[in-house]
Amino acid sequence: MPTVTANGISMYYETQGQGEPLVLIPYLAADQACYAFQIPEYAMHFECITVDPRGAGNTDKPAGTYTTELFADDVAAFLQALGLGPAHVTGLSLGAAVGMWLASKYPDRVKTLSLHSAWPKSDPFLHTVVDGWQVMARGLGSVAEMVITGIFPWCFTPEFYLAETLTGKVTNAELHVFEDCAHAPIYQNVQAFNERTLAFLDKHVG
Repeated sequence: MPTVTANGISMYYETQGQGEPLVLIPYLAADQACYAFQIPEYAMHFECITVDPRGAGNTDKPAGTYTTELFADDVAAFLQALGLGPAHVTGLSLGAAVGMWLASKYPDRVKTLSLHSAWPKSDPFLHTVVDGWQVMARGLGSVAEMVITGIFPWCFTPEFYLAETLTGKVTNAELHVFEDCAHAPIYQNVQAFNERTLAFLDKHVG
């Protein structure tokens, strides 16, 4: 299994395809396999690098508090360990939050940033929701099980994403809303999601 030591942990990753590097960051409790429906098409255009985050999949799972900033530090160290220059970075949900930290803290590591099912900042509503997730995770004894049973059936309302707030102050930002999807367009409308996101990435090659 391909692994690399980054930020003090062993991180598992897979690569497919050729072209400019495209790093895909998973959502909460997911491993790199969560992008299984995107990789076959993405890999025809990019060198796709999917990584298991800290605490998931085959990457180390040290004790302690995990934060989106810590995940971003891991990814930055991961890119450095692989000797990659600026890379295209995409993330869904938690992966999007990690991507925002990565781009703001390590801008030299990011060529383009694709944010899917993201949010601009935490507010009292989100804190309450996450507190509930933590209660469920402790009760079930598993974060992954909590995600499957507690989050997947409900996800979030479209109003929660505040997409215009995310893009309004970002230079050259593009906004596309998948009207027929909720929080997981990578599964609900695979073809449209792949076509739209690849079109954005292809415009920034070279």
